Amino acid sequence: MKTLNKIPTGKIERTGSLLKAGAKVGVNYLKYYGNKITKDEEEARKILNEDNAADIYDSLKELKGSALKVAQMLSMEKNILPVEYVEKFSLSQFSVPPLSGALVKKIFRKYFGKNPEAIFDEFSQESVNAASIGQVHKAKKGDKNLAVKIQYPGVRESISSDLKMVKPIAMKMFNIKKEGSESYFQEVEDKLFEETDYNLELKRSRLFAAACSHLPNIKFPDYYPEYSCEKIITMDWMSGIHFSEFTRKENTQDELNAIGQTLWDFYMYQMHILKKVHADPHPGNFLISDDGRLVVIDFGCIKEIPEDFYVPYFELAKEENLKNPEVFREKLFALEILREEDTPKEKEFFATLFYELLELFTRPFNQEKFDFSDEGFFQEIADLGQRYSKISDMKGMNTNRGSRHFIYLNRTFFGLYNMMHDLKAKDIRINNFRNFIKP
Repeated sequence: MKTLNKIPTGKIERTGSLLKAGAKVGVNYLKYYGNKITKDEEEARKILNEDNAADIYDSLKELKGSALKVAQMLSMEKNILPVEYVEKFSLSQFSVPPLSGALVKKIFRKYFGKNPEAIFDEFSQESVNAASIGQVHKAKKGDKNLAVKIQYPGVRESISSDLKMVKPIAMKMFNIKKEGSESYFQEVEDKLFEETDYNLELKRSRLFAAACSHLPNIKFPDYYPEYSCEKIITMDWMSGIHFSEFTRKENTQDELNAIGQTLWDFYMYQMHILKKVHADPHPGNFLISDDGRLVVIDFGCIKEIPEDFYVPYFELAKEENLKNPEVFREKLFALEILREEDTPKEKEFFATLFYELLELFTRPFNQEKFDFSDEGFFQEIADLGQRYSKISDMKGMNTNRGSRHFIYLNRTFFGLYNMMHDLKAKDIRINNFRNFIKP
């Protein structure tokens, strides 16, 4: 794979890259109309999606940073995007062009005053993993094998301008109205600024590792502040295979269930005990060790859950509250899903919509054990999303619904459900995390 000696950081440069992608997309549509003459509609559409996904992704991977992070987030939305986009965008989880060795050395000299070879006993010139915000190099100090994560130059500085570029695309894709959308985009911007603050990530990583280290079947790296700074994090090198590789292997059902239970307990413990959560559950952030343990290697995106959101959010997960019209409506207002200024038609429409959504998504929480290999459950999710995306009654309504805190909590559950489904995990004990609450 080619390396990058420079990343576009200026607004004009970055906008130009996306405009080039837009021009290619226009050409792809011309090809699509031609293909419709000689091929059936389904095949022509598949070719269009593949070409568009490749051209958009090629532009984003050169830009890195927030623009590529958006692709990573969208790759988890398996029920929203065509499969061709999901497959291509999922590469942003751990497969993008790395920085050149010269640029890596320049970053080290800027923050440590010396090249990495002068700090570590051994340092790999080539990165072993390159993703949306940073890349990882393998190093050694004494008897310790280390992973050194280096943030791409200009990522933090381009967050605001990147979001302005992708905002119109996101608004169209998710039917977001301009009025009242500011808090949603501000939430995303704030989280991206947090993810590019490696001092904050170092602090959170150590706190989460300490708080969750007693959970069974899970491992965390140790972190080294003396070899870390605002753009570089050094931690233990953790051996294992990527989560995605593990799910493609021939595993026994017991092995799949063990990882599934560990992953579920880890997230439930964070949600209910820590009231803050690793809000980036995609396969690139997890390994499976040789001894069958779940390894968590990235705490860049953490969402703190305020009490006034946590209480109504999880109260609506209880079946008895969903089926009590008075309590149900009360919680919808508390979560800003319904508003006092809504018309009677809007209140009825969105109450019905969210009842269907919540009844489906909270189904696991109302059972002692749940089977995440159930294709019927995930097909219901896909069908419901498709059905409501085509409802004409939504036209003219303000569809910006819910507190800004929904963005990363919903993202967490979407990602978690998808990973549990990839595992085909069965007989998952939903409240097993309670066994690990410290006195």
